[in-house]
Amino acid sequence: MSSDYTGNIRNFCIIAHIDHGKSTLADRLLQATNTVDDRDMVEQVLDSMDLERERGITIKAQAVRMTYAAADGQDYQLNLIDTPGHVDFSYEVSRSLAACEGALLVVDATQGIQAQTLANVYLAMEHDLEIIPVVNKIDLDIAEPERVSLEVQQAFGFNADEVHMVSAKSGAGIDDLLQAIVDDVPNPKGEPDAPLRALIFDSKYDPYKGVVAYVRILDGEVSSRGKVRVMTADNESEILEVGYFQPGPTRASTLKRGEVGYVATGLKSVGDAPVGDTLTMASRPASAPLTGYEALKPMVFAGLYPADGEEYLALREALEKLQLNDAALTFTPESSLALGTGFRCGFLGLLHMDIVQERLEREYDVNLLATSPSVAYNILLTDGSEIEIESPAKLPQPQRIEEYREPWLDLSIITPAAYIGPIMELVQTRRGVFNKMEYLQYGETIGGGDGGDARVLLEYEVPLAEVLMDFYDQLKAKTSGYASMDYTVSGYRSGDLVKLDILVAGEPVDALSVMIHRSDAARQGRALVDKLRELIPRQMFEVPIQAAIGNKIIARENIRALRKNVLAKCYGGDVTRKRKLLARQAEGKKRMKRVGTVEIPQEAFLSILKVER
Repeated sequence: MSSDYTGNIRNFCIIAHIDHGKSTLADRLLQATNTVDDRDMVEQVLDSMDLERERGITIKAQAVRMTYAAADGQDYQLNLIDTPGHVDFSYEVSRSLAACEGALLVVDATQGIQAQTLANVYLAMEHDLEIIPVVNKIDLDIAEPERVSLEVQQAFGFNADEVHMVSAKSGAGIDDLLQAIVDDVPNPKGEPDAPLRALIFDSKYDPYKGVVAYVRILDGEVSSRGKVRVMTADNESEILEVGYFQPGPTRASTLKRGEVGYVATGLKSVGDAPVGDTLTMASRPASAPLTGYEALKPMVFAGLYPADGEEYLALREALEKLQLNDAALTFTPESSLALGTGFRCGFLGLLHMDIVQERLEREYDVNLLATSPSVAYNILLTDGSEIEIESPAKLPQPQRIEEYREPWLDLSIITPAAYIGPIMELVQTRRGVFNKMEYLQYGETIGGGDGGDARVLLEYEVPLAEVLMDFYDQLKAKTSGYASMDYTVSGYRSGDLVKLDILVAGEPVDALSVMIHRSDAARQGRALVDKLRELIPRQMFEVPIQAAIGNKIIARENIRALRKNVLAKCYGGDVTRKRKLLARQAEGKKRMKRVGTVEIPQEAFLSILKVER
């Protein structure tokens, strides 16, 4: 490749808070560069998964190549990587940034800067990217583009002429934005004649082509012939195909320095080409791999079990294939007395867990039972050693435990000032520790009135377990949907925690055990047994449901027995006959209570999520 042509490549991504219009902006860029014909155009072209379309969110980062004829008469190759906005998928954003030189920072003209906007900008700055600010949705009646532009300028230090006003829906301002990408985003660096070094920023499994690695070529080039080596994993394989996305896979003879595309490696084993690793040619290998990604650490854990025990192997295979496409998913085998054999899976958050469950059920046709989610706890034992447990069922005996430690978050919330009171109350009930409050005094509207329209940044430290369940829903409910949040894990701290066990008919159900703060145990135990009493079907014998801490019962409810009318056919006659039938029924119920088992429906395991806090 000539150096002139390399200077015509621009690699960029789109970063923004959730629902600020990233995928719609990507659609307009594809249309403006004639990458997708108008007849083939659908909304959110790059959100190809059914789940993404149904929920209106981006889950997987997608790469696409566009060709743009710039004002200087030259054709430029623009490689766009569309990224998710939800906090649970921020790992996808960080991986995409490493493959780019520039980023479009999209801010909604009706909402302004939100929590994820700040987080993504800091992430882009860490990767030393050229940031192009874009104010989107300027065509809406309630849009305030001038105020939001001022907000962006004051928050991140841009000049007024650097902020681009666009409408991703109507296409206004798109041509100017494309020219800005060509003018402002640096061309890729690297050595064209050096041995191949390609960063794997994503991958997927194809049953015919094996592991398909999505790569950014930093040095050298890769052709469709020869053997490729995965450097850190130290695996070699014959290359089956190379190409790029336009937006569908398009074969090419080579991928050269600065380009973004895919390499079909033919590797069959999961994990043979991990995300963050470096590809090089086996015949002329590079001396050192590229700096990979920081290993992802799952923060939320839940048990996934096949509804039919015979589907265990199918579930394992599905998890292995999904893990290749989703680097944040981890799983280890586990067994439960209540549910049989399954897997303890690690996720980045509740939305991530929900998405994984739906993908397993839809894409791999596996019927699942899921236990209630919990976080990973660090336990200091009396002998001075430390262990990490992902499930309350794995907790050692209380006498062996010196200290419980739980993960804490640095939580940032951006909200209109009118909702400060309800938010403070919400966070304090979740054991939150207040750090600071800062008025984001951007725009002219802040100076007038009672200050209720000003926006405020609140920073707290909160235990992850308290944010896990319904915190985000409560935050949206208490602020009429206006507040936004972002968080990072800060580390482990000791806490007065206890294990709350649920006993059904005297038997502990390990899948329903939860770790909880001692101050909240009694109320939570009462709420759980109340909920379970409604969800567990009535049996032919009385079933007690109890919440216990160790040997101490703190809450109890009884499910009344179903009673067959054994006297239905006795219209008269001696009363002793009736007594005999009733006595026989009572005896049978006693025997059933001793040997009977209680089926616990899936709703019971999810009920822990639904308990009001």
